[in-house]
Formats: sequence, C-alpha cells, structure tokens
Amino acid sequence: MNPRVTEARKESPSRRYTFRGNVASTRHGWLRLTPAYSVHLVRELLEDVEVLRGPVLDPFCGTGTTLLACAERGLDCTTVDVNPFLVWLARAKTARYDDDAIETAAALVERMVRAARARSGEMFVPSIHRIERWWSGSVLAALGRAAAVARPSGKSSRAADLAALSLCRALISVANVSFGHQSMSFREPSSGARDGRAQVGRALTEAFAALAESARAALPRSKRRVVLGDSRVLGGAFGAERYGAVVTSPPYSNRMSYIRELRPYMYWLGYLTERRDAGELDWRAIGGTWGAATSRLGTWVPREETRIPFSGFDAIVRRISEREPLLGNYVHRYFEDMASHAASLFPLVAPGGRIHYVVGNSKFYDVLLPADQIFATLFEAVGFEEIRITVLRKRTSKRELYEYLVQGKKP
Repeated sequence: MNPRVTEARKESPSRRYTFRGNVASTRHGWLRLTPAYSVHLVRELLEDVEVLRGPVLDPFCGTGTTLLACAERGLDCTTVDVNPFLVWLARAKTARYDDDAIETAAALVERMVRAARARSGEMFVPSIHRIERWWSGSVLAALGRAAAVARPSGKSSRAADLAALSLCRALISVANVSFGHQSMSFREPSSGARDGRAQVGRALTEAFAALAESARAALPRSKRRVVLGDSRVLGGAFGAERYGAVVTSPPYSNRMSYIRELRPYMYWLGYLTERRDAGELDWRAIGGTWGAATSRLGTWVPREETRIPFSGFDAIVRRISEREPLLGNYVHRYFEDMASHAASLFPLVAPGGRIHYVVGNSKFYDVLLPADQIFATLFEAVGFEEIRITVLRKRTSKRELYEYLVQGKKP
C-alpha cells in the first residue's frame, strides 16, 4: 500500500532551487556539474538540522554541495560516492588552504601558463574518443603542455589540488561544449579563437584567480569525511556512527549519465585511461547508462527477492518495456538499487533523525514515472515515518516534470 503523503504548495521558480544558484557561491562554484542541486536549498534544510542527534550524512556526494554547506556552518558531515574523482573534488573543496599552499599553487599555475603559451614542449593528451570535437588543434596542444606540468607526482598536496582544479576549469572554458540546458552538447568552434596558446594561458590565469580568492576564506573547524563507497550497501565503513540528518540528492531516474560530463576532467587528471573504464564505473553507479553500462543493462534481470512496494510499479515498468525493453530494465534496476540503499541507510540514522531527499520525476514515452512517490514508499517500507513530499519547482524540460523534496523521520 502506498504511503499517505502531504503535498505542500509549489514554490515559485527560483534560481535558489537550481544548479545555477551555485555558480557564484564561493567554493560551490569551483567546478560545474549541471545536475548539482542548489546550495541555497541545502542551507535552508540545514537550518532545521538538530545537531545534538548526530552529524549530517550525504550518501550521494556528487560535487560535495552538502559537505561544503555543512563545513561553512561548522557542522560535522560524512559523504559517500562511488566515483574517485568526485571523492577527490569534495575533499579539495572542503580543505584548508594556508598562504604557503596558495603561493605554491600560484607558482605551479604560472609554470602551466608559460608551458601553454610556448610553441613546443612536453605534452600530455588523454585518450578521449573523438577528442577533436572537444578542442581545436592549437587549444588542445596548449592544454597538453599545461597538463604535462600539472601531472600528479604521486603525492597529493593542497597546492597540486588547486593547480588541478585550475586546469579543469580552464579546459572546460575553452572547450567546444555548451551547458545551456539539462546536459552538455557540442558546438561549432568559435571562428575568433585562433590562438590557442593565448586562450589557454588566459583561461588558466582566470581560473586560478577565482579559486585562490575563495580558497583564502577559511572554513570553520568540523569533522569532514569523504568515503569512496557504494550507496547501495552503506554500513561497513561507518562503524557505530549515527546521523541526525540526511541531506542529499541521488541521481534522477532519467537515464542521464553523470559520467558523460565528468569524462574530460577524469581523463585529464588520470582517473580514466580507457573508454571501457568509464562504462564500468557508470555501471557501478546508480542510474548509470554510459558505454558498456548500456549493453550490460540489456541482459540485466531483477532479483526475485527484491520487490518495489509502490502499487502499480510493475505495471509502469511493463508499459515502458513494451516501447523499449532497455528502458524498462533501467527503471527497474534504478529502483531496485534505491531499495537496497534505503534498507542500508535506515540503521545509520539516529532515532529522531530526519532524511531530506531532492528527487525528480521522469517521463518515458507516454509513461510518467512518479519517482517522488516511489521514494516515499521505499522509505516507509524500511521504517521511516512522517513521510512528506514537497514540490520544489517546475523543471524546464517536459511540462509534467518537477523537482521534489521527500522527507521522513526515524522513530
């Protein structure tokens, strides 16, 4: 039986509830990922956190929005992600940078700028499929020379992290991609961008200046823990820790792969070396369908012991599968993974602790997928109470699509 939920009034559309609200917000704007949820919403949710019941947990780290919002308030927080690049990014965004680290990073970035502006020199260019779509020849060569200077020496440091972040910001700013909608797309190279050496050098300088300014702003002291792990099987790495609040936004059930936007960063920094690696990582992530993950999804079969408690779920999957069996498998696997996640989450929440999940519904062909209601049933099934659904905003794609906040409380 589906849970009874309270549908709050719809909020008027606002930048504070979208990823666009993060761009100008200190360290939150260090590196863009379109599906990132709003820091302003996270801050509002943290206003209600009862810290006496324990620290905050974010089991879907992404770009570290919840972790950084907690760090800014001096709240203890643990976050989890299956992607090692995102684990690194979250740690870098919440680190403490002293003057020595920033000065050392400035000198390293200046060496990268000189290398980018040179006419020759050692280069590192990653094996990205059809890399010419991303960068023109002169831009790619300049990036390659800068990257050779920034290549990790095997020992991480605060200065090296700032230099790597500068490279990431620069390589996207000079790429032939557009972020004007839900995901990225390729565009034609600008006819005015002929001098790649100057373009990349300028992009690196501007990137580091933006990073250094916000890195100098010290964060209050708190416990900040970033775990490389699988959110379907939480538990083993947490010991006796219990959390007073969960503030998170899992991947939406819309078959949009996060790995697609992350690939350029991950290849340039060495987290990916072969095309097959991206597909394997996406398969381990919830909702991933990039590369090899798609072919594996075609042969996936649900576990007999896992039932999704939402009334009508099987009918929804069946209707989607009639149009495209792969998409039916995608939806079924997504919520089977989320059922495992909910079951492993419940023991980690302290009595009286509250969960806050930002989710979006989806539509496949003519079939509307009520993700908010399905999440509500999953949480109720494992023992959470006082389930409530709030409509946050209308999304900008199909007219039936909304973003929701699903909340609950552990007895």
